[in-house]
Amino acid sequence: MSTATDVAVVGGGIAGLAAAWELATGTPPCRVTLLEGSDRLGGKIETSMFAGVPLDAGPDAFLARVPAAAQLAREAGLEHELVAPGTGHAWMWARGRLRRLPTGLVLGVPLDFGALARSRVLPARDAARAALDLVLPGAPVGPEEDVSVGWLVRRRMGRAVQLGLVDPLLGGINAGHTDHLSAAVAAPQLLAAARRGASLARGLRASGTGGTATGAVTENENSLAPNRHRIGANARGGAVFLTVRGGLGRLVDAVAGGLSARGGTVRCGDPVIGLSAGGAGWELRTAAGQSFTAGAVVVACPAAGLLRQVSPGAANELAAIGWSSVALVSLAYRERDAPGWEGSGFLVPRGEGRLVTAGSWVGQKWPHLAVPGLLVVRASAGRVDDRRADDLDDDELVAAAHADLAAAMGLRGPPVERRVSRWPRAFA
Repeated sequence: MSTATDVAVVGGGIAGLAAAWELATGTPPCRVTLLEGSDRLGGKIETSMFAGVPLDAGPDAFLARVPAAAQLAREAGLEHELVAPGTGHAWMWARGRLRRLPTGLVLGVPLDFGALARSRVLPARDAARAALDLVLPGAPVGPEEDVSVGWLVRRRMGRAVQLGLVDPLLGGINAGHTDHLSAAVAAPQLLAAARRGASLARGLRASGTGGTATGAVTENENSLAPNRHRIGANARGGAVFLTVRGGLGRLVDAVAGGLSARGGTVRCGDPVIGLSAGGAGWELRTAAGQSFTAGAVVVACPAAGLLRQVSPGAANELAAIGWSSVALVSLAYRERDAPGWEGSGFLVPRGEGRLVTAGSWVGQKWPHLAVPGLLVVRASAGRVDDRRADDLDDDELVAAAHADLAAAMGLRGPPVERRVSRWPRAFA
């Protein structure tokens, strides 16, 4: 049996849900059918109970300065459920120990070179090299030119700032390496600053992102944002990050419910396996033998195989993109076994050689998720050039993550609860 629809959206992650919402609530509204191959919506967004609280197993926040996610939450009825982080510091594992990140960072790029030197996150010679950005000659980046984040930072402030500050941050967000991340995509504010003049710091200050502003410090899209006064505040005093009270899974549920209420159709558990041009638009076939006719199709999932017949050139381009896998290990410790650390968590540069790439202290980062008597930690593992986590079973991964956390934090006992969430091929 074939079903007709205005637009078919293939993929029920947050991208597909947002696309379907935009279509269903537009002027005029479209009749939308959303097709998700797995048995649940949300993609990388998944919230479940852990240590007695609803804890995200994937991303746990979104950027407030990019308005689309907050707008989607408000339109879906969650305006009064948005929460900003609640603490004011983060740390870097540098030269064998945790060191507090200095004030005046924008996406890991230092603007206060005195604070950088005092923090000892970088050796003194590397902090001094960073400050040469203010006096080194050079030309701005061209208005139409895109460069890698690594090249952009390294040429002005040196390799130590790139690998010791910016790469743990932006590389961690994408489970990649800053030498292979487009500045236009991953750090547009840095690229805009580099187009204003030779000095990266001066360009950022001129843009109004200096002063108390800091960049996101995240574990694979899970925010840890250090700030001079409080976490989650930008130079204008607003939140840098937001989440939904009760977890981002509530956003998925609210959008899906809103789609259904507006006449949309949401189907899970039957992957689309065929897409072809038909006389009335597009024909879609599912693994269970269902067929759909649509005037237009939005593909919001890994698309190389699906597009092979429709557009071999696009399919080949998509198939050539590399992917990184990550794992998120959630561990709960007795509070008496965990020395008190003030802040939201810490980052780990790849040069430290550790399996864990970052850790966040859930109850301090999100006070509404604090569990009396327990310290809950979310630890990330996996980068584009480090696939050790893929080769460990869950028990081995928990043991390795615990060993790194114990070395970083001085833990005195084992975890009393654990959860492993694996996200294969999570980051393009």
